[in-house]
This record gives sequence, C-alpha cells and structure tokens, in this order.
Amino acid sequence: MKIFKFGGASVKDAESVKNITQILKNEGTENTVVVISAMGKITNAFEEVIDAYYNKTDLLSEKLGVIEDFHKNLMNALFDADDSIYKEIDILLGELSWFLARNTSQRFNYVYDQIICFGELLSTKIVSAYLTKIGVENNWFDVRNFIKTDSSYRDAKVDWELTQKIISNKLDTSKLNITQGFIAANDTENTTTLGREGSDYTAGIFAYCLNAENVTIWKDVPGVLNADPRVFDETTLLSQISYEEAIEMAFYGASVIHPKTLQPLQNKEIPLLVRSFVNPQEPGTKISKGVDLEPLIPCFIVKKAQILVSISALDFSFMVEDNISFIFKKLHDYQLKVNLIQNSAISFSVCIDNKFNNFDAFYNDLKTEFRIEVQKNVDLFTVRHFNDAAVKSIEEKGNSLLRQVNKETLQIVLESN
Repeated sequence: MKIFKFGGASVKDAESVKNITQILKNEGTENTVVVISAMGKITNAFEEVIDAYYNKTDLLSEKLGVIEDFHKNLMNALFDADDSIYKEIDILLGELSWFLARNTSQRFNYVYDQIICFGELLSTKIVSAYLTKIGVENNWFDVRNFIKTDSSYRDAKVDWELTQKIISNKLDTSKLNITQGFIAANDTENTTTLGREGSDYTAGIFAYCLNAENVTIWKDVPGVLNADPRVFDETTLLSQISYEEAIEMAFYGASVIHPKTLQPLQNKEIPLLVRSFVNPQEPGTKISKGVDLEPLIPCFIVKKAQILVSISALDFSFMVEDNISFIFKKLHDYQLKVNLIQNSAISFSVCIDNKFNNFDAFYNDLKTEFRIEVQKNVDLFTVRHFNDAAVKSIEEKGNSLLRQVNKETLQIVLESN
C-alpha cells in the first residue's frame, strides 16, 4: 500500500495535471491512495471569497468568478466540451452557492471550513476525471466520509478509533484511490479542516490506518534541503533524515514536514519520502527511524519578522518562577508563538512570532507590571549541527542581538537588514 500526496503547485495548470498522471502511471496505480490539495493558489482565492462573504463586501461575485474561470479554463485544456466533468464541477459550484445563500452562522471558523473545502473537492474531481479520460481506472471518494474529527473548526482533532474503523471497512485498497487533503468532517457531517500542513497530515492518517509501505510527498524541490534556497545561495539535498531530526527541524521553523504528520508515521515506522514532481526519477529524501543525517552538514532555518522582547521586574528583583509562569500564560492567551527563550537573574527574553497581530495588546497588558524592551522586525537564524564556518556565515549577515547555543543547535537573533 502506497500513499501519495500532491500539493497545489503540482496541479497548478493543465500541464501539471498531465505530469502527475504520468507519474502515477510510472509508479504504478494499484494499491495506492492519492491525496491532492487545491490547485495552485486556489486556497488563497477561496480565502478572499470567505473575506468578501463574511465581511459582506460587494466583491463576492467577482471573487467567485475568479475561481470558476480558473477551473473552467484549466478543464478546457484537458477535456472535450461535452465531457461529464463540466456538469460535476457545476454541481459543486452550485453547492457552494447554496451554502453562501442559506448559511446563517456568524462563526468565522465554521464558515471558513464550509467554504475552503471546495478547493480540494474541485481539484480531485478534475484529476480523477482526467485519469479516467486517458484510461487509468480510479476511484474518487469524499474524504469527509472517512476521516472523522471533533468540531474544532480550522484545527480539528482526529477521532482515530472511528477513522481507523471506517477506512479499514470501507476503502477498497486494491484500486487507485483519489481523495482530498486537509478536509474532514465531524459527527454532524459538517466539514472541518486539519490545520497547518493538513494535506500532508491526511496522507499520514491514511498511511497509519492502512499500514502503508510508505508515504511520498511530491514537491517542486529535489527533496528536503539543508537551507531555504530563497534565502541561501548554496543548498544541499539531504538524502536521509530521522523522524527525530525532522521533528527538531520543524520545531525550529523549517518547512520540512509538520510534526503532526510525522507522529502517526513514526508510531508505525512508516518511511516518508519527499520527491520532486519536476524530476520524478530522482530518489529525493527519505525520513525514517534511527538513521543518521546524510550528509551530516549544518542545516539552516530562518524565521523573519520576529519580535525580540526583554522583560524585567520594575524593581529589578529576580525573575523567578511566578513571574515567568505569569508571562507564559499571557503569551498563550495572546497566541504569541515563542521561538527562543533566554533568562538571567533579572530579565527574561523571548523571540516571538506575532502571527495573529496580538503583540500590542500583550505589551499593554504587561507594561504596568514589568519593564519591557522591544525590538521589532528581527530575524531568527537557527543552525542545526553547526560548525565554525556556519556560525561565521550567519554572523556576517548583520548585528547580533542575542545568541544561544546548546550541543546540536545554535540560535542567533539579528537586526533585520
């Protein structure tokens, strides 16, 4: 049993759809579940629909038209005008319009999940229909009938026992199965979504429940690199990584694989392969149990637009457990993700990600009880398996504001250039 996951970049246009169908033919189409994301930037387009709908702007019709035109233009390049796929897509778009017209809920996260799911439904319908057209038998199914969750919209928790039972009993694993990533359903059949890297997680869920031989995530890069090529001029492909190392890298912010995807695979020791859909003949990266990093070289992770905060007591007394516990509670309340911690006798420093734009409220809440120094828009560099040359290369990038070192990991906060 094999699980393949294709992200939005791999189905961004008609030629991309043809490419992944060729990959499937080359890799073999039996005993395979294929998990597919929304096409290209369509998730972003649906978020614009959600914004226009939720905020009652007059742009809703225009935003919906962008999505319809994108899919219809792509289909025109793949299908004859009388192909039944056009009717299937019209039905899906009709279901979306029905929800927009009939919904009365004001809960943003609920509304978000009911709308965003159509990106995956549209993409998988089109890929499945094209496979059928070129003679590749396949079974399209709605993943919401298989993966069951609680009702934590936008970050749902999987009901593993029920999901395992449904997948084991209902899925014909002998076929090529096409389904959606990222989305699921709760016990009232409302759509839920699985949060960050949700499509990768979907692949992990199916692999766990089906005791798969492996999972392959197909990307537009050769595999897992030791640094982001958008930031570093020179990068190296990592041919193998352990689960533990991948989780460490993800914790520090690397766009490797999210830990929640790795956990079910690690529990059953199912290897994860990261391969290129551009050069599918290349082996890519293998993530598995207990292997050494290969090659063993420094790995660089960058988080930009961070905020460095130093907090001390107004009377310069020691920063003890009570103070730190209180501060962490506030960081949690304001959804401020902590990426580095350093404390001394009288001060406590954190480098944080202000993803939800709650920092100013956090600052105003604490400023009457603590002395707070703030430096915004800093860059946090993390280096796993650092050496002297790696440290020097980071220090040359700017003025160092804070530095922390342990056995395997170096973190440096730099003023942003």
